[in-house]
Amino acid sequence: MSTPSALTSEGPDPILLTLFANRFMSVAEAMGRSLQQTSISTNIKERLDFSCALFAPDGDLVANAPFIPIHLGSMSFAVKYQMKLHGDDLKEGDVLMTNSPHAGGSHLPDITIISPVFDSESRKIIFFTASRGHHADIGGILPGSMPPTSVHIFEEGAEIVSFKLVKEGVFDKKGLYEYMVDKPARYPGSSGCRNIRDVESDLKAQIAANHKGIQLIHQIVEDYGLKTVQEYMYHIRNNAESSVRSLLREVATKLGTNVLSAVDYLDDGSPICLRVEINETDGSAVFDFEGTGCEVRGNLNSPISVVHSAVIYCIRAMLDVDIPLNAGCLVPLDVRIPSGSLLAPSRTAAVCGGNVLTSQRIVDVVLRAFSACAASQGCTNNLTFGAGGKDSDGRAVAGWGYYETIAGGSGAGPNWHGTSGVHTHITNTRIGDVELLERRYPVLVHRFGLRQGSSGAGKFRGGEGVVRELEFLEPLQVSILSERRTRAPYGLEGGAPGGLGRNTWIKQGREEDGDASDVTKTREVNVGGKATIRMGKGDRLRIETPGGGGWGIPGEKEDFQGDELEPVKKWTARGSVAEREAAQAGF
Repeated sequence: MSTPSALTSEGPDPILLTLFANRFMSVAEAMGRSLQQTSISTNIKERLDFSCALFAPDGDLVANAPFIPIHLGSMSFAVKYQMKLHGDDLKEGDVLMTNSPHAGGSHLPDITIISPVFDSESRKIIFFTASRGHHADIGGILPGSMPPTSVHIFEEGAEIVSFKLVKEGVFDKKGLYEYMVDKPARYPGSSGCRNIRDVESDLKAQIAANHKGIQLIHQIVEDYGLKTVQEYMYHIRNNAESSVRSLLREVATKLGTNVLSAVDYLDDGSPICLRVEINETDGSAVFDFEGTGCEVRGNLNSPISVVHSAVIYCIRAMLDVDIPLNAGCLVPLDVRIPSGSLLAPSRTAAVCGGNVLTSQRIVDVVLRAFSACAASQGCTNNLTFGAGGKDSDGRAVAGWGYYETIAGGSGAGPNWHGTSGVHTHITNTRIGDVELLERRYPVLVHRFGLRQGSSGAGKFRGGEGVVRELEFLEPLQVSILSERRTRAPYGLEGGAPGGLGRNTWIKQGREEDGDASDVTKTREVNVGGKATIRMGKGDRLRIETPGGGGWGIPGEKEDFQGDELEPVKKWTARGSVAEREAAQAGF
């Protein structure tokens, strides 16, 4: 098809701009539907812990559907790393696999599959499609590959900088098993992937999803011509850039200053500091994290790509414009991260908690600097359990792992109450369905509901956290990786903080633990924010998640009318549809 006459030097046609923005987003949405339908794991098929996106030939994010925010900003880093590594070595039918934080990954269970899209005539790369999925187990020292006690990245499972999973249409199963099963098991105390069959199946589903995207891109090119498609790809990016510049100017005017700052602390006391300086002339801004704490001996270190994801998410959340999240949102921003800090850790630092916990705190800091809303739960309450790995003699034992994140409360804002029982900010996943969980795994869900009294008081109240209590029907290794257990989610403008989270082991009395007369007794043990426990049969774990902070001094007359929500409200309480409906119904 010939190029539309609307493409002139006067700029893009607004109708075509909207059309292409939606066409590109529909590609990512179709990829996501394909991945969900063809995957088999609970993590991807049920919890929807995956993202799909479309990238320009230079690796910039073009468009995505509303999947996992922390994936979408960092996937561009992964695509660009692979481009730099492989150069012109990529052929049609090649598919790349990577998960290394050093190569644009978030944490090791998030495996990214990247497929180049070649023009049918010139045979040059015109786009990339990519999908990132969280796999329940990829090896490491504990089932679930999210060990709360890890201090080196090798303890967290298989690390893959770059691997051609498919080479010119041929799937490399032998190489996959080498990377996923053999290599991780060589590290002392670690195991290879405990259920490689499920991982292999889901990886093939990701490959199929990418291929679906390739087919749809070729259809768009056939409809409009490559020149028009690529020009509007950059028009969409420029539109996002212009929107962000306008936002930054408006913020400086509204707050009466072009210098914003905020600080918050992890539960271990590590500070995350941010100073934002806005240039009102061109609408640009410097985001400087100088003063942030040094790398930690633990897994709360955050890869640089994740920091950018958190920043771009916050900016997009504050935009009252219906545009796809894309690379243009970052063009006006200069993000400066001090080397050696927990936001730019060393090559071998553990990071599994940095992706899911520290990222939430980065979001809290950015939104606090912009006075956008009070803190949300600031945690993803990561629960893992499973079996298998290496036995006492060092032999590999087949097993399995389960992983879920647990909802909490979102923060209140200038004219809205927080939302209760939702995944907030960077997660946007579902929680494990009770019926499926009990049918597939040896657990019983004793309690799952809103945690009354956990919201921060204020003119507008924060959202309530939840209580989730599980009983284990056989001995299992159970791990919890969480934050906001010692430092509460802050309120703003006089609002009270949200309630702290708490993790309690309800331990059944056993003869081996003491006098036989105590066998029938139970005791409750606070295990802290980060712990791994060998749960016995009948033991339970009660997880009480944090609530959101309040906004404004309680008792003032509310001037909030109807459902007029600030744009940040729409993005900061973005749990799955099912969870939002459950929260509104009070469970």
